[in-house]
Amino acid sequence: EEAAPAAVPEPGDKRFQDQDWRENQFYDFVKQFYLISSRWAQELVEDADELDQHTRQKADFYIRQIAAALSPSNFVMTNPELLRETLESNGENLVRGLKMLADDIEAGGGELKIRQSDLTKFKVGVNLALTPGKVIHQNEVCQLIQYEASTDKVLKRPLLIVPPWINKFYVLDLTPEKSFIKWAVAQGHTVFVISWVNPDEKHAAKSFEHYMREGILESLDVIGKVTRVRGVNAIGYCVGGTLLAVTLAWLAKRKDDRIKTATFFTTQVDFENAGDLKVFVDEEQIRILEDRMSERGYLEGRKMAAAFNSLRANDLIWPYFVNNYMRGKEPFPFDLLYWNSDSTRMPAANHSFYMRRCYLENRLANGTMEIAGSLLDLQSVTIPVYNLATREDHIAPAKSVFVGSKLFGGPVEYVMAGSGHIAGVVNPPARNKYQYWTGGPVEGTLEEWIAKATEIAGSWWPHWDGWIRNHGDDEVKARRIGGGRVKAIEDAPGRYVTMRS
Repeated sequence: EEAAPAAVPEPGDKRFQDQDWRENQFYDFVKQFYLISSRWAQELVEDADELDQHTRQKADFYIRQIAAALSPSNFVMTNPELLRETLESNGENLVRGLKMLADDIEAGGGELKIRQSDLTKFKVGVNLALTPGKVIHQNEVCQLIQYEASTDKVLKRPLLIVPPWINKFYVLDLTPEKSFIKWAVAQGHTVFVISWVNPDEKHAAKSFEHYMREGILESLDVIGKVTRVRGVNAIGYCVGGTLLAVTLAWLAKRKDDRIKTATFFTTQVDFENAGDLKVFVDEEQIRILEDRMSERGYLEGRKMAAAFNSLRANDLIWPYFVNNYMRGKEPFPFDLLYWNSDSTRMPAANHSFYMRRCYLENRLANGTMEIAGSLLDLQSVTIPVYNLATREDHIAPAKSVFVGSKLFGGPVEYVMAGSGHIAGVVNPPARNKYQYWTGGPVEGTLEEWIAKATEIAGSWWPHWDGWIRNHGDDEVKARRIGGGRVKAIEDAPGRYVTMRS
């Protein structure tokens, strides 16, 4: 009688799909030995006594990194598919792979920069970020883009999108079929998007306050001039959402009500449950980071990209290491992974503030954050909030977003979408993928909220559009770019987004 395997891969683990991992006794043994050993190592960390939570989280993270690196799927002699390819090609795959390895080290300036996509197949403004529009304003930290209307009538209240400056805004405008920006325009929104600069030495002193003043506040001034409408609907994505929340609290202090509704995509305002990125956050690591940034005035984009990729090493590092350098194959052209590799630098002052005041000290949540001399209180933000989390998000976990929802002083519509930090947000209705949950007031625990929530198949985008209209559905004639009062500078997507690190 055949015994059941002692260990099987987790659902979704793509490393052991070749049939020899199951049918060949040697490879089956290697696979099971690896799975048992790596899980045993993780259990050692989980069961260790007298470890504080942060040390345990760091130990677990690095154990997982080591386990991912030592997977038998990463080595020719212990990967049946790799071994077959190597024998059949007389090692030509390894020769091609070594050349690609040398090319990628050269491209990374002496550090390995693993290609996740065929970079020759995409170009921003040519086959990415194609929604028609114009740059109508720019300063040292950003450009402001207004997109052309595609409907005869538009909502009276314009829409301002504040994307993250870690990576680039065109994740919301990839191809026309996936573009949230194009879709929003088609629903009758007058869309304005901030495109952040890819900073260099001269931006070293640009802080969170500068990004608020020169990014969001200047954009509000320009939008008011163009549309002659005082109020806007605003969207903030990830750290762009954190900046938007900070700005809302700052505006509330001044009784400035130009932002009428706020939508947050995978945004944290309470960093107590901030997920895997917290392994990089303690006084010692931040001090080392600040010392490194002080040398040039910014954090290299590839450093941040490497940190994000390491959070999902089995998906974003090792499959490409094997494909590129052992199989000797070019990676498949994929727009989302091209965007993921198009990293941006971070200004030293801004990034230090974000890591210290948000991640390390959690000041926005505990009411001790100061911006421009004002102590910020999220309870003073009483406008309607649409707070989108994603179920599998490892950067802004659904629990963290849920807990943060309770800090606002007004009505909050918490929505949880299927998938993760990017795919759960960039999910156009036409693809009919994933699902989302709605569940009324943000009360109790996330688990209790989910138990009562309603699951709805498909994209959350139409639900959001309906929510926006419930808070103001007056329409006006479609607007011209610039409104005859502001002159266009250049075509969208503009110069800032094409600056590569």
